[in-house]
Amino acid sequence: MKTIGAIFDWDGVVVDSGRLHVDSWAQLAKEEGHPVPNVPGLGGLGMKNEKVIAELLQWTQDAGEIQRLMRRKELLFRERISSGGIDAIPGVVPYLHQLKAAGIPAAVGSSAPRANVVACIEKLGLHDLFAASVTAEDVSHGKPDPEVFLKCAAALGLPPGDCVVFEDAPAGVEAARAGGIRVIGVLSNRTLEQLPGAVRYIHSFAEISPATLREVLG
Repeated sequence: MKTIGAIFDWDGVVVDSGRLHVDSWAQLAKEEGHPVPNVPGLGGLGMKNEKVIAELLQWTQDAGEIQRLMRRKELLFRERISSGGIDAIPGVVPYLHQLKAAGIPAAVGSSAPRANVVACIEKLGLHDLFAASVTAEDVSHGKPDPEVFLKCAAALGLPPGDCVVFEDAPAGVEAARAGGIRVIGVLSNRTLEQLPGAVRYIHSFAEISPATLREVLG
């Protein structure tokens, strides 16, 4: 039986972080004298922060200022994790344990900074459940470019076609498909109609087993 791999987007797939992100953006806006953002789905767009600040919020185009705002926003986010914790998406932790027991390696493929992923892993005790991780610092092009997922597959030592991506954001689904990777859509924060392009959809990881990945891969 050939080895296959599972690649997990982070926010909205492994951790229920949307509200913490929205609150962090709101606090940053107040600190900087900007209107509080009113952007649907701001807590789970799947975009790199550079693009959110420069293009979506249009706060600044200055590269140095963008970096400063990014660092501050993510510090605010991690402070919230430290003080109040963070929840995992229903069923994902048992599913990760099932994958490990089945010999299916898992990787994180996220637009989030590595420090955010590490903070969540430590808070939730997810050590040893991921064989690799590719985060914002590791890529030159954010989703919907496929770079993050292609690097995940390479880190697992597998061709993209032998991996399945779990995603909850349209940009992530587009990125996986562009890399030739099948996608299972996680409907934790969106409806099926808002997440086109996946080959299968779940509302909770309790709905699937490791065998599901082999079914998806045909």
